[in-house]
Order: sequence, then C-alpha cells, then structure tokens
Amino acid sequence: MIIKLNLLLISLFIISSCSSNLSEKSDKLNFIVVFVDDMGYGDLGSFGHPTINTPNLDKMAYEGQKWTQFYSASSVCTPSRAALLTGRLPIRNGMIGSTTRVLFPNSKYGLPDSEITIAERLKENGYKTVAIGKWHLGHKKKYLPLQHGFDYYFGIPYSNDMDKINGETCCPGKQYWQKYQNQRPESINYNVPLIENNDIIERPADQTTITKRFSSKAVEFIKNNKDDNFFIYLAHNLPHTPLFVSDDFLGKSKRGLYGDVIEEIDHGIGLIIKELKKNNLDNNTIIVFTSDNGPWLPFESHSGSAGLLREGKGTTWEGGQRVPGIFWGAEIKPGVISGLGSTMDIFPTLLEMSNISIVNNRIMDGISMKNTLLNHEPSKRETIFYYRSREIYAVRHREFKAHFIVQGSYDYPKGSDKKIILEKPLLYNLNIDPSEKYNIADKNPEILNEINTIIENHKKNLNPPKDLLLDMDW
Repeated sequence: MIIKLNLLLISLFIISSCSSNLSEKSDKLNFIVVFVDDMGYGDLGSFGHPTINTPNLDKMAYEGQKWTQFYSASSVCTPSRAALLTGRLPIRNGMIGSTTRVLFPNSKYGLPDSEITIAERLKENGYKTVAIGKWHLGHKKKYLPLQHGFDYYFGIPYSNDMDKINGETCCPGKQYWQKYQNQRPESINYNVPLIENNDIIERPADQTTITKRFSSKAVEFIKNNKDDNFFIYLAHNLPHTPLFVSDDFLGKSKRGLYGDVIEEIDHGIGLIIKELKKNNLDNNTIIVFTSDNGPWLPFESHSGSAGLLREGKGTTWEGGQRVPGIFWGAEIKPGVISGLGSTMDIFPTLLEMSNISIVNNRIMDGISMKNTLLNHEPSKRETIFYYRSREIYAVRHREFKAHFIVQGSYDYPKGSDKKIILEKPLLYNLNIDPSEKYNIADKNPEILNEINTIIENHKKNLNPPKDLLLDMDW
C-alpha cells in the first residue's frame, strides 16, 4: 500500500512538474524575423501585386496583421540591418556611411561589439538563437553573428553580387543586366562565400539552391529546438540581384525570374509554418516578415516594384524605405494597421512580449508595438527619420513628410544622382498622397516649423560616432 502511494505521489509530482514546465514555456513566445533583400512595397499579392503568387505570406497577412505604413530605417543594406538588430538608428553606431553606403569584402570594420542585439538579449534570457542568410554587418570573424549573440550561423557575409574573381568584379551594374536580362545568371561568376558559424564551407556559394537551403535550415532549427524557446533571424539575400532560383521554381511565375524568386521565398515560409504546426508551436510563435529597403530599380524587370510609392532603393522617397510589414502568430489580433511602424520597433516589441527588461543604458529608437499587435491600440510611433550619408534628408511626423535634401540613386533615371539641398523644403501629406506628388509646403508653414523643432531636438543628443564604413583594408 505504501509503495503504491509513493508511486502515485511520484506520478503526480511528474505530471505537476511537466505541467509547470509547459506553463513556463508557454509564457515565453518564440520569434522568427524574416528579412528579405530589396523587395519592394508592391511585390506581394496581399500588397497589390497582380501576378506574383504568394499564398503563404498573403494568408499570414490575412490571419495576422498587415502594416501599410511600415518602414525600414535605411534605404540600403548595412544600415538597415544594424537598425533592426539593435533597435537604434545606424547613425548612433557608425553603421551608416558618409560616402561608402554599405560594407564591402575589403571593409575594415563591422557592427561594434558595444552594440546590444536582439539575439544577445534573448540569449541571456534562455533563448536559442540562430542567424540564417545575409549578414552584411562585417565579414571578419570578430563581427560575425556568433560574436553578436547567435548560437549558430549559416549564410553569406555580404551582398550576393560582391567579391571578385581574378581581380575583377563579375558583371557589375549594366554588364549584369545586358548579359542576364533574359536568363538565370551563372552562380559560379560570383565568388561569395557560404559560412557556417565562423568558417567558410563553400566558395563560391551555389546561389541557385541558396533560398531552399536557408529555408531548410530554419525548419531544421525549429525541429531541433522545439522544446526550447528560440529566435530565428532569417535574412534571405534575395531578391537582391543577381537573381537566383532553384530548378523547382525556375519559370513558374507569370512575373518572370523576379517572380520565381519571390515565390520560392514564399514557399519556404510555408514550410516553416508547417513545421511550427507539426510541433504545436504555431500558437506560441510570432513571425515577422519585412524587407531591408525598397526595390533596386535600375535592373528593370529583375527588380521589384514599390507599387504606388515614389522611387526605390537608395533614395529617401517613400519607395526607398516604406516596406511590407506582416506580423503573424500567437495572440496577434488580425487586421490592417495604418499607423506608423519601423523595423527598429521589432527589438523592444520582442523584449516586451517575452517579459524581458528593456535596454536602458543607451538611447533606443525603437518603440514597442505590443499593444497594437495584441489589442489594436494606436501605434505610439509618430516620427520617421530618413537618413542618407549621415545626413537627415527627410522627416515624417504623423501624416506629414518634409524633404530637405533630394537625390536619386544609381543614376536611375539617368542624371538623377545630383544632390540638391532645397532652399524651400517639400511637404507632403502621406495619408492623402503616398506617391509624393503634391507639394503643400506653402500652405503649411506651421507643420514645417514643428518638424524643424523635432530635428533640432533629435540632434541635441546625437553625438554620432566614427563612420565605420569608410575605412578599407587595401
């Protein structure tokens, strides 16, 4: 009798312990941030594209939240990635350049170790962390993901068009376009390394299978860490040109090669969601999907679309920084959100949603979106800064956006690269005029005065550090 009673008590203890562990586990959410490269505001079916088929992302937008006024912190790669991972404007950590706009294979520096990343804060609080895909925050070992809070890394260290073969960059700019506008490029022409943890495991990386491999790594990580809390940073290096796609998706899209690429990325999202559901993690995981900047327009049909927005990558017009924003999973309340949001807001949102204390020993630019995601409360963000070359080119405050400097990018359209410091700022109401067509500055001097005051206050505590993109190892 005593033996049976002891066994019963042990059984009850085990059940209680397991229940307690499950309860504790469910209190913390898993997070997956998918950050694609150069995808435009208008490149998903749910954001208006008529011929690119994105059923998984469209379903996420329907079941979760679609943010229609969501912004990257920069219109080019390196600063936008630094901003997402640190929750800070890249002007605060040297990851925006005065002349060199992104890091290159011969860049001397990377993201400083003094910066705190999302991965570091989550890892300190028991999360398993992984970075998959494009890094572009320093290619040297001391700057790679494992030195910034990630347990595992599998990806490429910079853009997929970088590096040299026989001392020459293959197919830059128009040479690429002239050669490959009607076909898939040859992966061997780009000497980009594939890195696992801190070691190069393949060079050149076979980019025709890279999207498939990145998606598979994310699925594998979920499978191997289903009993732990995890954070996955999945940074696809596409649809940045050169465009690559696996044989399974080549020629499948009505939109051509660019559409093939987007549809393969969407397919990978579907595999990730399937794995989450298989392990009963879909109600305990949040997926964020967005892009690092707008489309790289000079590559025409090999570039994406900013939809109704003006211009694209490299510029501070809306097409350069306003990007799709989709939030899905856990307790997110479905809906379309037209309040302002930024990729910098992801950092404090994930911390608050996992009950982790915020970073309070430095200026943070991110603002938590938790209450909007869960309860549709109005977004707390009111201001967006549009930096280029370490200068403020434009500022949005509430619905109004003022331009103080305008400049095209990549000489597209031809002759547009000249920097113009405006004697009289331009002003647009983006709620009414998202295409930035109708200048209303003359009728609203008080709004320009308010925005100028915002800029003055912003600069008071800025103290920007050294430009870390400038120095090269020659």
